[in-house]
Amino acid sequence: MPAGLKRDVLPGDRTEAVLSATRTLQLEAEGLSALKAALASDLVGSFATALETLRACKGRVIVTGMGKSGHVGLKVAATLSSTGTPAYFVHPSEASHGDLGMITSDDVILAFSWSGETVELGNIVSYSRRFAVPLIAVTSNPDSTLAQAAEIVFALPQVKEACPHGLAPTTSTLMQLALGDCLAIALLESKGFTAVDFKALHPGGQLGARLKFVSDLMHKGDRLPLADLNAVMSEAIVVMTEKALGCLGVVDGNGKLMGIITDGDLRRNMGDALLARRAGEIMTPGPKTVAPDLLASAALEIINSSSITALFVVEDGRPVGIIHVHDLLRAGVA
Repeated sequence: MPAGLKRDVLPGDRTEAVLSATRTLQLEAEGLSALKAALASDLVGSFATALETLRACKGRVIVTGMGKSGHVGLKVAATLSSTGTPAYFVHPSEASHGDLGMITSDDVILAFSWSGETVELGNIVSYSRRFAVPLIAVTSNPDSTLAQAAEIVFALPQVKEACPHGLAPTTSTLMQLALGDCLAIALLESKGFTAVDFKALHPGGQLGARLKFVSDLMHKGDRLPLADLNAVMSEAIVVMTEKALGCLGVVDGNGKLMGIITDGDLRRNMGDALLARRAGEIMTPGPKTVAPDLLASAALEIINSSSITALFVVEDGRPVGIIHVHDLLRAGVA
């Protein structure tokens, strides 16, 4: 068929395409299953030692690899860095032209090479031996040059690539990537890396928004819609309307939050005598509240699960802020 012309896709072609995708997923799933089994048996010692070495690293984890393994290494370095383990990807070819200077004796090298015989890794391996930089090898060949040079070796199980020709790295790169994730998460957990720590490294985008605290988004000070228990409703409704947050907090003489008045409370108590009644008579007692240091994403979950639109933020029982679902949506938390 001439270049640039598209052939109609027939129903049978679609069936074959789906079967191909299913075979790919099956082979890659088998690779992950083999890796899981290896981590529970042959690789137990390697994983424990690698974890200890990486935790003790005073510098950075230098991740390296060539070709598809290099692309995996880039992602692994990014995952490590974002979860509290400083890491940097060094391209093997660039290392041979000066980037070896990025590697110090305080670092640890994590090298990916399925064959273990990647020529371009030679100078990094030699450098690591010369300056006693710990070397962790991720390969499928425990007898390879890379494995023989390394202090710690992850000898991954030999598996069938999803590529029908057995050429394009597919199952193998997925296994390398999964091992990198295993190391990153194990390090995160062993260091006690928290969501608060995560927020410091992810200030931007929706992820950064979800990691904001309630105190970052809440209304406070003069923006708080509050009225005393004994305030007449004619006055309380004025405050509620001025603040325009759809609710009113009712406090006692000590400033403690005793209840909340919502639009629904007003409708339920609508009548000729409403304006003359006291706020304490109309309020719904014991409203849901949150603390200032709660994550904004958690506050949104409470609002959604409770079918409400706002939450008062309290400290020692006293309202210090209020957060509305619109504040969370504007901040990109949802």
